[in-house]
Amino acid sequence: MTMIRLTAAQAMVKYLAAQCNEDGEPFLAGIWAIFGHGNVAGIGEALYAERDNFQTWRGHNEQTMCHAAIAYAKQSGRRRAMAVTSSIGPGALNMVTAAALAHVNRLPLLMIPGDVFAGRGPDPVLQQIEDFDDGTISANDCFKPVTRYFDRITRPEQLLTALPRAFRTMTDPADCGPVCLSFCQDVQAEAYDWPVDFFTETIWRTRRPYPDPVEIADVTALLKAAKKPVIVAGGGTHYSGATGALQAFAEAHQVPVVESQAGKSALAWDHPMNLGPVGVTGASSANIACAEADLVLGVGTRFQDFTTGSWNLFQNPAHKLVSLNVAAYDAMKHGAVPLCCDALVGLEMLSEALEDHTFTAPDPKLKTDWFAAVDPLTAAPQDDHLPSDQQVIGAVQRASGPDSVVMCAAGTMPGELHKLWKAARPGGYHMEYGFSCMGYEIAGAMGIKMAQPDRDVICMLGDGSYMMANSELATAVMMGIKITVVITDNRGYGCINRLQMGCGGAEFNNMLDHSYHEAPANIDFAAHAAAMGAAAVHVATIAELEEALARSKEATGPFVVVIDTNPYPSTPDGGHWWDVAVPEVSERAEVRRARAAYEAQIKARAIN
Repeated sequence: MTMIRLTAAQAMVKYLAAQCNEDGEPFLAGIWAIFGHGNVAGIGEALYAERDNFQTWRGHNEQTMCHAAIAYAKQSGRRRAMAVTSSIGPGALNMVTAAALAHVNRLPLLMIPGDVFAGRGPDPVLQQIEDFDDGTISANDCFKPVTRYFDRITRPEQLLTALPRAFRTMTDPADCGPVCLSFCQDVQAEAYDWPVDFFTETIWRTRRPYPDPVEIADVTALLKAAKKPVIVAGGGTHYSGATGALQAFAEAHQVPVVESQAGKSALAWDHPMNLGPVGVTGASSANIACAEADLVLGVGTRFQDFTTGSWNLFQNPAHKLVSLNVAAYDAMKHGAVPLCCDALVGLEMLSEALEDHTFTAPDPKLKTDWFAAVDPLTAAPQDDHLPSDQQVIGAVQRASGPDSVVMCAAGTMPGELHKLWKAARPGGYHMEYGFSCMGYEIAGAMGIKMAQPDRDVICMLGDGSYMMANSELATAVMMGIKITVVITDNRGYGCINRLQMGCGGAEFNNMLDHSYHEAPANIDFAAHAAAMGAAAVHVATIAELEEALARSKEATGPFVVVIDTNPYPSTPDGGHWWDVAVPEVSERAEVRRARAAYEAQIKARAIN
């Protein structure tokens, strides 16, 4: 056996560069790195040596570097991913939130934080967390509950098993999620004789598990017995590349489709079988269909509470729940009849089993009524009042094209975009709403553009999310990544303020004007973005916004538009109850009334 002598870090980087997907592309597009003690000497030197074979980028925050990597993987349909490395201590722990985001969304992410010395000679090393009762604990143990695979590398030869396990996890559709290889810093620098075959190019094929014959027969029988089925399309529809199969199934059998946040854009917005967004932030058309359905077929969805209206949406007492999901964990939720398989395979086999069986097509008036109610909200205003978020969405929609990707993550915009955005084709709507992580937006937009450079990427976020994490805007400037960023400044956390009021609470500690501060907030977001090198403009009206969006098309890097908005209006149509516990005891009459309404909804769910 031919051997080669390398440090553990050199061997790891050489292995990472040799892993490919079935399209022949490197599975890892590269690695984001912020160096510090714990990774600069070992991993840093190894990355420098392989700089022509394995790309390294430098960001400004470990969490947002991970966000960029996650968005890249999501927009790539999980066929490609990125790695991220950090120093030990705070650098590593900055990645934990992002690890949870990737875990919730079932997305591949390889995190390689430095760790303490395996030999323990200099203990306690700078930034080391000491557990008084367990000498094996380090800060990186925080990754364990938010990763799909965790390994601590305390010997070089452990990489011979740890690295293949990491790639199996990231490329297995049923087990896909984040991986943490916690790399002890002294081990990174240790040399070892490695078999040359370990670095041979490896192809990681996306598996397409087929369903159990009994399960496909059971679900087919349930569908044939149903009168009013509905399909809930989730993110797995995109990851499986099953959007075409979904459209073919819906058309062949006349089954209406509703879309979760992750599933939105699975069908074009104007497709007759697409009844629109579902659940708490859903359209009346979709929610009426779900309330009446006697069979609900989830395709690649986790059935999150926003999708199910906190499990109060499916009102038909005779309804059956079926879950087509590649992960058995998700396929069995809430007593669903499971169809555990790949989404594309499952839809094709179900369609074949149904033969020419069709259902009554949805009433087109459901969609007509919905758009008649909400289209006026996005129209250009005829007055000079402070614009609403809906009017901003309308302006952005009019400026977008079929290749545009609108993206967001938290605050007011996810609910409004889910209801109002008209996605023209798959991949045109990128919403991180599994974890709804403020600060994902700008870094995520950068990752989307890196995944699909030819698409027009529009990032929509509020002032709150911008303040949470904006530093990768400077990275986008330095890397020449063209994204359009629309910041709606409503001077606080408008979404949560409305939720607070909706639960009977007083406006408190959400809006900047309702918080205890010595001086009123007066943040010039356009000036801030410009200071980081972006082209930036503050506009006062929707007409000015549209003019700015037209100019953004000529930009070569990030283009930021800031517009002040009214924090109070939200789309009154559609939507569904969401379970947010209201206090049983309060001096406020508003809270007591909200509690009574809450208890009525809880009782209705118990009955259903």
